[in-house]
Amino acid sequence: MSVDVADRRRLAAALLGSKAAPEPEQAVHRVARGEVIAASAHTLHLATPNGEERFLFAGTASFWRGGPAAPTELRPGDDVVLRHAAGGRWVAERVWARIARVTGIISARSGDSVEVDAGHDRPRVTVVIPYRVSGRMAVRHPVLEPGYLFDAVGMWRDGVVHAVRPATTQPPVPVGELRPRRPDGERGPRVSGTVSWYDPAGGDPTAEEAHLAGAAYPALDPASDCGCAPVRGCLPLPLMSIGMTLRLRNDDTGDNGVVPIVACGSTLAHFCDRCAAGDTGQSGRLARLTLLSFVALGGDPDAGCCNATMATG
Repeated sequence: MSVDVADRRRLAAALLGSKAAPEPEQAVHRVARGEVIAASAHTLHLATPNGEERFLFAGTASFWRGGPAAPTELRPGDDVVLRHAAGGRWVAERVWARIARVTGIISARSGDSVEVDAGHDRPRVTVVIPYRVSGRMAVRHPVLEPGYLFDAVGMWRDGVVHAVRPATTQPPVPVGELRPRRPDGERGPRVSGTVSWYDPAGGDPTAEEAHLAGAAYPALDPASDCGCAPVRGCLPLPLMSIGMTLRLRNDDTGDNGVVPIVACGSTLAHFCDRCAAGDTGQSGRLARLTLLSFVALGGDPDAGCCNATMATG
């Protein structure tokens, strides 16, 4: 079953909400995305699909722009994603500017940059690893050569992703030598693991998919979706199809939500890791949420992941 952008947007009419599976009208107010028009110490003026919108900052608001930042460091034209404070549609609690994420398999290396294959339905991305973060990257990604896994949070600069920090610890062998660690056994009604995120718009808040809600799932029906047999990963995930829904709980915050599957996430099955923010007791990734869905579920994109439980019944 092929799903074009229009179909995905219809499937993803509702963003994730808090504490329950909300109606679309309620969920859409959890997050906002747009281009910065102006920013001050107390307000943020954005160009969004709803027009020009102005947001106040909560007293405990935090900001990220390649790292912790002040609101006055936001610049006109910056792509911004924000999560609203509880009960405050126009009050921002967390703000991320120009944030990027690249996950996949290294396909080439040249100097201080690598090319990453993010999956069959995603374009290859070039990531620059600045000298100032190269030591930090090397600790958890010691081999930046073709065939090895790569996962980093970064920042968009002039259309190129500049790595800021590794989002996981790289396995010590290339993908072709990885061995699945999931034992065979009967699947239970719930599966715990981690959830990561990706930006289907590639850092462009004006792109058609910038506000897409949903998830890329690693165990799709090979006959209709990914076009190949799913990779045997670390988690006992049931086969599903694009258009079906995932019911997820953020185990770190207690937020719950339901999202449609909108893309293939077969690359995720190679990552048998845990979220550094906690320990669920299980290694492996359940899904990769779109950026807005991840933020709406209570995740912090700069952290890269959250611990989660998926109901499979």
